[in-house]
Amino acid sequence: MRAIRLRHYSIVFVLLLLAGCANRGIGPQGGPKDETPPQVVKETPENGTLNYHGKRVEIVFNEYLQLDDVSKNVLISPPQQHPPEVKAIGKRINLTFEEELKDSTTYTIDFGNAIGDFHEKNILHGYTLSFSTGDVIDSLEVNGYVVNAEDLNPISGVIIGIQENLDDTAFSTIPFTRVGKSTENGHFYVRNIRENDYRIYGLEDVSRDYIYQPGEGLAFTEEIIHPFCHTEVEGDTLWRDTIEIVPNDSLGFDTITNRLVDSIRYDTYTYYEPNDLILWFFKEDKTRQYFQRCFREKQHFFRLQFGAPQDSLPVIRALRPSEVDSTKSDSAWVDWTQYALLQANDGKDTLIYWLTDSAVILNDSLIMEMTYMKSDSLYNLVPQTDTVYAVYRAPRISEKAKALMEKNKKPSVLSIRSNAGARFEVYNDFILSFQTPVKEWEKDSLHLFHKVDTVYHPIKFTLEPLDSAYLRFKVVYPWKPEQQYELRIDSAAFRDVYNVVNKPDKHQMTVKSLEEYSTLTVKLTTYDTRARLQLLDEKENIVRELPASPSGTKFEYIGPNTYYLRLYIDENEDGKWTTGDWLTRRHPEPVYYFPSKLPLRANWEFEEDFDFMAIPQLDSKPQELLKDVANQKK
Repeated sequence: MRAIRLRHYSIVFVLLLLAGCANRGIGPQGGPKDETPPQVVKETPENGTLNYHGKRVEIVFNEYLQLDDVSKNVLISPPQQHPPEVKAIGKRINLTFEEELKDSTTYTIDFGNAIGDFHEKNILHGYTLSFSTGDVIDSLEVNGYVVNAEDLNPISGVIIGIQENLDDTAFSTIPFTRVGKSTENGHFYVRNIRENDYRIYGLEDVSRDYIYQPGEGLAFTEEIIHPFCHTEVEGDTLWRDTIEIVPNDSLGFDTITNRLVDSIRYDTYTYYEPNDLILWFFKEDKTRQYFQRCFREKQHFFRLQFGAPQDSLPVIRALRPSEVDSTKSDSAWVDWTQYALLQANDGKDTLIYWLTDSAVILNDSLIMEMTYMKSDSLYNLVPQTDTVYAVYRAPRISEKAKALMEKNKKPSVLSIRSNAGARFEVYNDFILSFQTPVKEWEKDSLHLFHKVDTVYHPIKFTLEPLDSAYLRFKVVYPWKPEQQYELRIDSAAFRDVYNVVNKPDKHQMTVKSLEEYSTLTVKLTTYDTRARLQLLDEKENIVRELPASPSGTKFEYIGPNTYYLRLYIDENEDGKWTTGDWLTRRHPEPVYYFPSKLPLRANWEFEEDFDFMAIPQLDSKPQELLKDVANQKK
């Protein structure tokens, strides 16, 4: 009976064990996630092969793989004008050169971040393969950093090229001798270099021809580099621990561990130089100038849009309205200014022409002849004459809807906007804005009052137009903190070019208290008369910019917040940061950062000493502001 029970319990135990195994999960259970990138099993030719003259490279891996963005990631040095064909087939990568290989040349294939396994996409970073068509593998290398000159951010994806032709013109006429590419932190290597003198450049190679083209970002240095290497023997001390037991005062024993020199191991290291190159990357202040198009959203004005700011205004001739359908003889063309009023922005790349002649306004199709400056292929400005059509297309409205609109039509009123408000900044100008150009205004029909308690006291002020089209005016008065003001505008104080006048209006404002602001004074330990200081917010937007003062640069009326400080040397003294220029070999103006953030509190005055020469330029920028510009754009 006992044996039967034991046998019964054994059967139940086995069944429970099987059930537990079966219910452990639904479907097959995998192990830990694969985080290992593919590993190279075989290379043809092998890394370091000499006298190789084939045009095909095959690399076998230990797992199935995929390639990502070959044209961007795979870099061949010396650069190829016709990129090789690169394919992933199962566990193999096949690369076939489209060009004949040069004699006695070391070839380096850098796969960057292109190789990843098929399932988990684990990236094999930094895999390179080198071989030579001659008897030696060139083994020298140079490295450094490429940095955005304006804000000291590292830049990834910049082609770094060395040029053995030392003539300056080689940068824009001959492909690089050898190339590398900057990584996420701006670091770059150019490897497998033979001993020689070189110039080194950085290039935003949009055209992918390894030659500088106008409009591409670049970096250059006047220095001629000569790569070399040297070896150093360095000792590494190996220690041996011994234990010593000694009596102590409490009649016991202490254990003391003594570290003794056991031996010294010597290792030989090879160092490649130069290894601290800095390339200051910049975009030239050259934007292709061209005419984009003409817009005529409303019947009474049209807008000309250009591709870049311009120094001069175009010359425009128009056909007389009465002769639009004529033979367009030369006498039919007249100066456009008698038919329109020009409104230009600061860069003159957006021009609005307000039509002032009723016959012109009613003409839905205006024909103009415009002569302006246009960029040629080398970014030189040359005169260009185009025929421009300003066509107005009225919205389609039924006759019934048109009659209803005419019946409900209200007299036009010239509206006036302002920036007045309950929390008016101490440093702001009081601005009046109009939607159409003003033709006439009566200063005596504007009245400014200072409110004291409940009493409004009239005060004198001046009114200044801010643009040639009279669309904006500034009310000038020395505003005082914590005070209330009111501007009253009589009816018909302003009349626009279409004889529309304003209704009575008033604008009230209260100026903020000084206790709501911070003040920051920055004293330069090393004073430079050309230095200019920029106060930045946490997104590196410029909040305020001032020239350096020998007694201290004072930033007043700053809202409480966290700020940063940047300085640049205004070498050409034009009051703004100036980028570089390849044609004149001008480098960008140098930039320095105050190394710490500045938390400013309300109703406090802060003073900071700024020794911008004390910290290496690349180490000066606070870490929280550093970002990779190329990846940020993506």
